[in-house]
Amino acid sequence: MLVSAFAFGGVPEKTVRKAFKEADIYVSPALLEEYRDTPLELETEGKISHIQLKALISGIASFVANTRIVYPSVKLSLCRDTDDNMLLECCHTARAKILITGDKDILDIKNLPFDLKILTPQKYLEE
Repeated sequence: MLVSAFAFGGVPEKTVRKAFKEADIYVSPALLEEYRDTPLELETEGKISHIQLKALISGIASFVANTRIVYPSVKLSLCRDTDDNMLLECCHTARAKILITGDKDILDIKNLPFDLKILTPQKYLEE
């Protein structure tokens, strides 16, 4: 969602702004690593322009500066895309109540072993 928010705007950008006004945002070292690597990968693959790359890096830097870092110690295997488990591990460690994502692999999870509401950006804006 962060890529969409900072590179393209729209609903994801509104969602990020609303979340910062209403909630504490948590990240983990694994998420920080992904935030570091993803922008350059997207530009290399031709999925974003250089201007979008600059906006994305700037947006992510601003985002990260306003988050709290948690260090998950429990490994979870709940998502069919195993790379996405790091989001759930971060939420579990932070005792987050809400995870906002557009990722279908996460949205399709039905039974979590902890209390977490998973919402699309649009649903979050509607609440």
